[in-house]
Amino acid sequence: MPKQGQSVETCIITKWYKRPGDKVTTGDLLFSYETDKAAFELESPADGILLDIFFDEGAEVPVLINVAVIGQPGEASAPFMPGNSSGGMKVTGVEKEQKGVTAPATAAVTIPDTQSDSRIRISPRARKMAEEKELSYSDLPGSGPNGRIVISDIEKALSGKAPGVKTIVKPGTEFSDQPVSNVRRIIAKAMHSSLQNSAQLTHHMSADVRRLLDARKRIKDGIASGKEKQDITLNDMICWCVIRALEKFPEANSHFLGETIRTFNKVHLGLAVDTQRGLMVPAIKNADDMDLRTLSVKLKAVADACRKGNIDPELIRSTSASFTISNLGNYGVEMFTPVINLPQACILGVCTIIHRPSDLGNNTFGFVPYMGLSLTYDHRAIDGGPATLFLREVKEQIERFEY
Repeated sequence: MPKQGQSVETCIITKWYKRPGDKVTTGDLLFSYETDKAAFELESPADGILLDIFFDEGAEVPVLINVAVIGQPGEASAPFMPGNSSGGMKVTGVEKEQKGVTAPATAAVTIPDTQSDSRIRISPRARKMAEEKELSYSDLPGSGPNGRIVISDIEKALSGKAPGVKTIVKPGTEFSDQPVSNVRRIIAKAMHSSLQNSAQLTHHMSADVRRLLDARKRIKDGIASGKEKQDITLNDMICWCVIRALEKFPEANSHFLGETIRTFNKVHLGLAVDTQRGLMVPAIKNADDMDLRTLSVKLKAVADACRKGNIDPELIRSTSASFTISNLGNYGVEMFTPVINLPQACILGVCTIIHRPSDLGNNTFGFVPYMGLSLTYDHRAIDGGPATLFLREVKEQIERFEY
């Protein structure tokens, strides 16, 4: 199991692309796996036959532990099993189906009793979860080796993503329970810790975005006519303005570390990205060194990497960014209270655009597009006065934006 990042200790196998006995060549995809928030695929490092697989889909495996063996027909795989190759490292929560091979006692590997259910191939953990959740798995297709039902199949069924699955509903049942995913568990812990261990306040302000909308229109018209090659979004422009404001108010570009406040000389901008697996906040390192076009490309690249599941785990650590932006404008949110990604001192929430009556001068009134800005800050690191001045600078940067 590869090691992805310094903080990653275990990975979860999500899908095997090859089965024992399959011929593989260098570069063939063997299996996919995931960390807390990122997903990866492992390619075969050699030519040969996939002799054996030691961990099923859904198994949580420590890094640097053997998960499978590639060799030549007739060669033994037992010497490479966890316990033999890891010096007795204990592996928990893993099911392994062996034919004629007994797992070493030092490795906590469970051998399923396939004879107890000859018609339905299902791992013990998957069977236990299905029974606890009162889920009928008789017609559930298995994604494990030889069509075996594994824990991930049960989780998909419980979440409603597996077609043709019937849940046993007893009379009077008014709810259903779904297991908490690993990603949701991480997010819940981080959000609760943030609110519990900091002094968070939120200030709200609105910015006139006529200049941003004019720039956006010119960019879209330029792309349509062929004069512009790169699409720059409103979010790109807002991030650009926030970076300029952070350069003037570095106290907002900081981490609160208990006994010290770490103020950054560079802007490492965090961007909240909504994905199917949960919220991710990748960091764009040294964003203040980038021009608008470079920043736009980088913002799109990290967002796409998060959605595809191949973002560098080091970039989504809370310590990687010095300031975070969370944009809910596309969802029509008019005002909200973003939660700080500790140990960062601030986070900016970007809201939807609302047209409001405004004095245009010369006794003329009209409707002006305003964008809501919600700054949450840790009062332990920064006071309300400097926080408000920073938020006003963001507003002024937006209203003075030039493209």
